[in-house]
Amino acid sequence: MNRIAKPCGKQGPLHRAAHLLLAALAATCADERGEKDPPAYDAAVPADAIESVDLAALEAQRHDTAWRTHADRDRRQRLGRRHTPVPPAPRPAADTTAPPLPVELVEEVTGQSGTDPRRPSVLHVQVLLDRIDFSPGVIDGRWGKNVEKAVYWFQHEQGLEPTGRLDDETYRRLLDATGDPATTRRYRVRKRDLDGPFVDIPPGIYEQARQPCLCYTSPLERLSERFHTTPELLRRLNPDLDLDTLGEGTLLQIPDVREARKPRRRIATILVSTRGFYTHALDEDGGIVFHFPSTLGSRYSPTPTGTYRVAAIVAWPRFHFTPNLFFDVPDDRPETVLPAGPNSPIGTVWIELSRPYYGIHGTAAPATIGYVTSHGCVRLTNWDAWALARHIEPGLPVEFR
Repeated sequence: MNRIAKPCGKQGPLHRAAHLLLAALAATCADERGEKDPPAYDAAVPADAIESVDLAALEAQRHDTAWRTHADRDRRQRLGRRHTPVPPAPRPAADTTAPPLPVELVEEVTGQSGTDPRRPSVLHVQVLLDRIDFSPGVIDGRWGKNVEKAVYWFQHEQGLEPTGRLDDETYRRLLDATGDPATTRRYRVRKRDLDGPFVDIPPGIYEQARQPCLCYTSPLERLSERFHTTPELLRRLNPDLDLDTLGEGTLLQIPDVREARKPRRRIATILVSTRGFYTHALDEDGGIVFHFPSTLGSRYSPTPTGTYRVAAIVAWPRFHFTPNLFFDVPDDRPETVLPAGPNSPIGTVWIELSRPYYGIHGTAAPATIGYVTSHGCVRLTNWDAWALARHIEPGLPVEFR
């Protein structure tokens, strides 16, 4: 299904009525949107569709610890429910009194450094977490709060004291849970990886609306997203290859992640922490099936509170840009519809909620997840949004806490 997704943001009765009318007309109007060019001053609109990121601010957010207060509160509430975390595995008798020791992480792209198993790389830990559905977001080989949150909630699920820091017991549990310590593997580039279309994404939202698709910009971007990582990390893993001129049959070193995740338990509800900046898919007993770092609303465009339901799940959605739903866009600017694609502002999947104009969706900028704010929706990496969308159905409750 290729339908038009409703944008997040400010709303009112007139906005809702107007949107319903426009949605009904979208199928006939969308193909005509390029016949009349909008005024030149509309070429660049500061909205979700344009991921302009302050790199210094992004780095500052990487190590922000404010999420811990909300995660601790959330966890205390959960401990009063039916779910009982997995009890710690028995230790050898000689080790029963030893406290967990911190594990020294290194920002290298190998699995472990030298012969010391207590010096794993951040990349190694990110891959292990991703493989057991405690997503660290984009795998970039660098420590940050997204990795810390994943470790925190993995510790909670394992019955360990959640610190968000890796110690020897947590690391042992991670290795046990994955059953495979591999960090990277070899991948042979296929013809389909090189087949386009590949496009240049213009900066202006109205220019984007005139594109045939918001597709990948290169085979490198496609492969990076497929393996949950960044072009920069793929370059670090393959220093002797020119990744801008990939050919069929080229052997790449890639993060050893599962491309299609299959949870072992049924998802009963989705919980979104609006101040912890994470999303959990929970089973009937409150156990964590999926953990996802999330980009959520700001004080100007807040994420809603309360409980809603999944209304629809849309693959490859088009994006209906409606200026009067964005606080930072003048209401008199024209509406438009953006084509589908991984570089769409709502990514490759849209999980529509029963509250009008809100949803859970992907992104064109996976490296920003958890470090910036949205216009009120729940934004995940494209691969995390797909992992969730594949295993839920309309009617599922979504609680914003």
